[in-house]
Amino acid sequence: MSTLMDADTIARNRAMNYFASHERLWLFGYGSLIYKVDFPFLQRRPAIIRGWARRFWQGSHDHRGTPAAPGRVVTLVESAGAVCQGMAFEITPAVFEHLDHREKNGYLRVVVDAEFEGGAREEALVYIAGPDNPAYLGPASEVEIAAQIDRAVGPSGPNREYLLHLADALRDLGAEDAHVFELERAVRRQGNRALFR
Repeated sequence: MSTLMDADTIARNRAMNYFASHERLWLFGYGSLIYKVDFPFLQRRPAIIRGWARRFWQGSHDHRGTPAAPGRVVTLVESAGAVCQGMAFEITPAVFEHLDHREKNGYLRVVVDAEFEGGAREEALVYIAGPDNPAYLGPASEVEIAAQIDRAVGPSGPNREYLLHLADALRDLGAEDAHVFELERAVRRQGNRALFR
């Protein structure tokens, strides 16, 4: 039986040497990497990836929740016809040490094609937490997800803060994401109800 400790992906990601010979590469951010840029980069550009949808289906027991009461953070799920808007960062492989630690809770490096304005395409690395990792929570109704996000708090702060920052960052990008924006509305409604209790 797997445990939450098995969700630590640092060693698996360090074994991936696909970009080892690159002096520079692109990193695609679709969650907190958009608004919490705590790593050096050479440039950043809005980008999209196709065939992936952003979903609050990954558990967070190390940042936005605890092992007893995990929060929910985004991952990507394969979805035909979907377009995920985010931010691409040009980085050097030296940044992996920091990123692998930051994304250690079930996220693995995956190679995707990122598209930039004007149609240019580049290979990019993205961190994705798949359904086979022990911290994966999977789908639930938006009401259930919003309620979990609203009450979860972890070492990095309230889970609702993660959601609200992400929604603001996506709006700043001009991105559309019905899943994120519906959860934002639901969490704000729950917060407003709490004010009148």
